[in-house]
Amino acid sequence: MFRKIHLPGRFALLFSFIVWFLVVSQLLRVCFFIWQYDEVSWNIINLLRTLLTGLLFDIGAVTYICVPALLYYVLLPNRWIGSWVDKALVWFFTSLTIFILVFTFFAELTFWDEFKTRFNFIAVDYLIYTHEVVANINQSYPLPFLIGGVLIITAGILFLFYKRRAFTKTFTQTATLVQRAVLFFTAVLIAVLYTTFITNNSAEWSPNRYNSEISKNGVYSFFAAFRNNQMKYDEFYTSIDKNKAFTIVKDKLVGAESKFTGGGFSIHRNVTDSLPSSEKKNVVFILVESLSGSFMREFGNQQNITPFLDSLAQKSVFFENLYATGTRTVRGMEAVTLCIPPTPGQSIVKRPENANLYTVNSVFKSKGYDSNFFYGGDGYFDNMNAYFGGNGFNIYDRGRGSVLSDKIKTTRNNIDDSEVTFENAWGICDEDIFNKMLKVADQQYQDKLPFFNFVMTTSNHRPFSYPPEKIDVPSGTSREGAVKYTDFALRELFKKAKTKPWYKNTVFVIIADHCASSAGKDEIDVANYHIPAFIVNLPESDNQKISRQCSQIDLFPTLFSLMHWNYESDFFGKNVLGRAFEERSLMGTYRKLVLMKQEKVMILSDQKKQAFYTWNKKDNSLKPLPIEKNFLDETISWYQTADYLFTNKLLK
Repeated sequence: MFRKIHLPGRFALLFSFIVWFLVVSQLLRVCFFIWQYDEVSWNIINLLRTLLTGLLFDIGAVTYICVPALLYYVLLPNRWIGSWVDKALVWFFTSLTIFILVFTFFAELTFWDEFKTRFNFIAVDYLIYTHEVVANINQSYPLPFLIGGVLIITAGILFLFYKRRAFTKTFTQTATLVQRAVLFFTAVLIAVLYTTFITNNSAEWSPNRYNSEISKNGVYSFFAAFRNNQMKYDEFYTSIDKNKAFTIVKDKLVGAESKFTGGGFSIHRNVTDSLPSSEKKNVVFILVESLSGSFMREFGNQQNITPFLDSLAQKSVFFENLYATGTRTVRGMEAVTLCIPPTPGQSIVKRPENANLYTVNSVFKSKGYDSNFFYGGDGYFDNMNAYFGGNGFNIYDRGRGSVLSDKIKTTRNNIDDSEVTFENAWGICDEDIFNKMLKVADQQYQDKLPFFNFVMTTSNHRPFSYPPEKIDVPSGTSREGAVKYTDFALRELFKKAKTKPWYKNTVFVIIADHCASSAGKDEIDVANYHIPAFIVNLPESDNQKISRQCSQIDLFPTLFSLMHWNYESDFFGKNVLGRAFEERSLMGTYRKLVLMKQEKVMILSDQKKQAFYTWNKKDNSLKPLPIEKNFLDETISWYQTADYLFTNKLLK
């Protein structure tokens, strides 16, 4: 009854490749299911939908991959089929493509281990900063064995294709013009349909985030993130009237100490203190890599990996209920320097037009401070040097060169080899960067300059390596070891700083950039945004534990209040200790924007979606709630106004 469909032998290798890709992609999906077996939904309908949705995206990915090869097969005249040129090109590019894809499948496993997600904008960034990433991979994994394994697997796949006569058919059989045209235009049509109608977000069908992520295809997700690294708020998110949005935000920022000086679409205000400011105190600010609150005994950890920080919590202004704005270092930098909610897409640190903004350094500069940014790696990474240099900081890093660019009028100082005792892929160890800061601070003191020194640490980062014999956990073995070394390095910093003549007049501020992990089964894993923060060496009378729920963006406004400073502000953050402070935290990913007030959580998503939950702190779960209109409007207002001010260059 049915006529047998004949597939041209010229395309046998291409068809074998497609089948191989689809099978391996589903096997990888099954691996992720088993990996997260206790958190995914194993409901038979959800399981089948995950696999079938995944197959849909696998077909799209393999179509894009195959279009260039198909174009070659279609255009090559029949008389050249099987020539040495044809064989060389087909063997080379087939081998290269399979090698890259096998490596990619392995990379997906390591990426999932680190981020519990398919490739996203982080992977795109990693493609840009190849030096750090390749060095990190080399130090974290046995790269020669990995590459060797990929080569062996690639050879095995090619041998399988060879044994199934895919190469033989490809080099000995021809295809008619009609067959070529039908296959080519079918592939182009599929590619156009995926490009036009099927977005990567379509895979996010499940309330269980793991099921949605497993539904995706890593290659497809990578290129989707590459295309959508920057997102305009009004195009992707629910908006309200701008006047209403600014009215709501101003109402949240108003207080007895604040007087707005700008009308309309502005939050510019003067902040005054009823008490006279103290002598200009030096400020050493330390942004600690991946310091989750859950690492501290203060928050229930029993591993004793932060003994110094736990002791510091008892003799500082310690924030017990503070949440990071994001999941990456540049988000933490954005939050503490601009005191702004996380706008969608890339962090402002990485965007164009991010120089000469009104940052916390603008406040320090207005009071005559000398400001420096210290980073143990090459500050080219994540655009850090351009951002900090463009906003008034002198740079100390391991990069080469004395200046950043003609447009950025600041000094870039190289950290010399003689100042380094240990270095890995991400930079010098925490002790070394602290020692460099101490050396510069000594000079600032001699020059009678009040200083604001901003230090970014690197040791608590994969490959988790640090100088040997400093702590009782071998270097390079675990995250816990890296955390304990960072704690040790901070203890050594304070031990040395206390011998300095400038110590008694110096405030130390310590906070995490983000947590060590951020992904869970829900849209937002709230517990994985909880971070510690300390303000140290103020008068003992100021020491206290702050239990109010707050955000990274509130840290510097609180510090300025404790120092009784009067200053101008374009900040969304507020003094947590003020009477008018309303508890809340603002957090997100590059696509999800969140307002949390106590246990209520509103999440804005692209495609103009929103969801409302109650958060159970005990089991870190989210339970859906009916949308509250006022809560939704407030959430929209924080993010819509922040995006508007930056986009329209009103934070300059």
